[in-house]
Amino acid sequence: MAAAPLYCVCRQSYDVSRFMIECDLCNDWFHGSCVQVEEHHAVDIDVYHCPNCEPQHGPSLMKKRNNWHRHDYTEQDDGTKPVQAGTSVFVKELQNRTFASGDEILQWMPGEQVTQRYLESHGWQYPIAVSNMEGLGLRLPQPSFSVKDVEQVVGGDKVIDVIDVARQADSKMKLKEFIKYYYKPHRPKVLNVISLEFSDTKMADQVVVPDVAQNMSWVENYWPDDSFFPKPFVQKYCLMGVKNSYTDFHIDFGGTSVWYHVLWGEKIFYMIKPTQANLALYEAWSSSPNQSEVFFGDKVDKCYKCVVQQGTTLLIPTGWIHAVLTSQDCMAFGGNFLHNLNIGMQLRCYEMERRLKTPDLFKFPYFEAICWYVAKNLLETLKELREDNCPPQTYLVEGVKALISPLKTWLKREVTEPTSEVPDHIRPNRLIKELTKEIRYLEGSSGGTNKPVKSQGSGGGQCPATLERVCPARQARRAARRLREQQERGPKVPSNLEILELHTREVLRRLEVGPLEEVRGTCQTPTTQNLNVTRSLAYVTFKCLCVSSLCPCRERPTSPSTEEAIQGMLSMAGLLCPSKSDEVATSQEPWWSSPSRCSSSEAWDNQGPLSLGALSHDASPEADNYQYCDPSMSPPLHPSKRHASNSPPVSNQATKGKRPKKGMATAKQRLGKILKMNRHNGVFV
Repeated sequence: MAAAPLYCVCRQSYDVSRFMIECDLCNDWFHGSCVQVEEHHAVDIDVYHCPNCEPQHGPSLMKKRNNWHRHDYTEQDDGTKPVQAGTSVFVKELQNRTFASGDEILQWMPGEQVTQRYLESHGWQYPIAVSNMEGLGLRLPQPSFSVKDVEQVVGGDKVIDVIDVARQADSKMKLKEFIKYYYKPHRPKVLNVISLEFSDTKMADQVVVPDVAQNMSWVENYWPDDSFFPKPFVQKYCLMGVKNSYTDFHIDFGGTSVWYHVLWGEKIFYMIKPTQANLALYEAWSSSPNQSEVFFGDKVDKCYKCVVQQGTTLLIPTGWIHAVLTSQDCMAFGGNFLHNLNIGMQLRCYEMERRLKTPDLFKFPYFEAICWYVAKNLLETLKELREDNCPPQTYLVEGVKALISPLKTWLKREVTEPTSEVPDHIRPNRLIKELTKEIRYLEGSSGGTNKPVKSQGSGGGQCPATLERVCPARQARRAARRLREQQERGPKVPSNLEILELHTREVLRRLEVGPLEEVRGTCQTPTTQNLNVTRSLAYVTFKCLCVSSLCPCRERPTSPSTEEAIQGMLSMAGLLCPSKSDEVATSQEPWWSSPSRCSSSEAWDNQGPLSLGALSHDASPEADNYQYCDPSMSPPLHPSKRHASNSPPVSNQATKGKRPKKGMATAKQRLGKILKMNRHNGVFV
């Protein structure tokens, strides 16, 4: 094979994860970190001279500034072009504007009063401000905690997203480089950090989110531990902004509610109610070509100015449109969460994001998947309340009504679009049918016995759905109902796809054993390893193809030709072996529960790991002659890591203030995602 071309003074091959800049003289490419050029500085260079060319041709030539009110400061200032958001002229004009007082909408409350029960009883339509975080359950570092401390806890090499405020463009840099910038006596630019999610760092132990956010969060309450999709982490953000940082008007991704706490410094929020008219105006403004030239606060009836000072906690409900100005150097902590109180508004915000073609990076991670999980749990809640003759609260009924239509739409879209977020263990058609049945029952019940209870007020006789968490009798009934439903359905017959997926997960579980360690008391030879690699790659490849072709038709039987392909690939993978027909005929046990019917799986069972070898895909006559047997253990698979490419600066205002989601993947690459999520630290030989 030809050697890969080498670049930069370090003479290394191209790495898509590292920022590079091209010399305008020799046309060689250089890593920004090797030649001391940050990504956000590169846009200011007109002609770049690399270290090799600089001695002969002189230093790089910088762009000339011609204005202070445009994102492109090289434009000639002829007085005809309007001011754009984020520029220094814009910030000065914003500070001189007059707004309605935030006291008209802010609800100042003591921390101990801001609870889930209170919000369920009184509703949550307006922002809540808490001057003292005592009683909130919020735990944060001391106000003396500095940006330097963030570097020490998080790690200076962590790559973060940084917004160049004057250009309203996003770039990446290492945290330690931002810290150096922050402590410069003269800052050449205004840089803002709003997307540092630190759940996977040591700093996560120093921050505990407010109880109300933790208790109401969909992710914390409904996301199953065994979910195929990675769990979204959007509850812990650190925001570090310098004076005059500005984030233009936006709605937080997925219509999530937000909690903010200003540790030190000050932030000013410009807030707009999410009325039907304002949301329509916001969508039109977000999709307009001159969005950055129009101040959205001028297009609505009222825009409220809310000053959030040091030590204050702000909770913003679903859908509120807001912009943020950092009036002085500031560090704040915050997080996002979905909840049951405003499901309809959350869904509307999500569909708006789809219409605006917001990049997936700036949408709530696996929003549709979590809606399926929530729908499943709300169905159980409604059934339990009906069995208890206890009326559900209005917000629950309205939320379920709002969910049904999008669920139908997403299910139909599975056939035409390449991605799917319907969890594998959920039967979507049945779930939608039963939700609709429960709603019809509530609407058709007579005598007022089962009419929904208003959310506002705390009148006696209510039966809040939150009581299910502390009611043993209700939990027992839920378990009994699940058991009955399982018995009615009978033993589940696994499909070929399920067999392959279960087997793959089992193999991955065993990959904790290194390639040179003992496997079943023996050490595999390179020849055995190569054979197992071939087997593993065969069924992994087939699995991906099966999922791509069969996922949109999850409830249809596979065609005969597909069955033949399945059996052929299973045989190649060593998962298919003939069985004795007389054993099948005489056994009283379900054939998938008897590992003794496959000799290779029997050997496995005698030596430790649980066998998947007794599984079969269905009870068809063609299948009676086959049983699936676990092959010998495959060596550790170590797929190469694909780095994210350098993202161009994001200038679309539809993404402003939205945070990148973590753990992106597609449902059609299920096996690939399993491999990534289970990537081990061993070396593949």
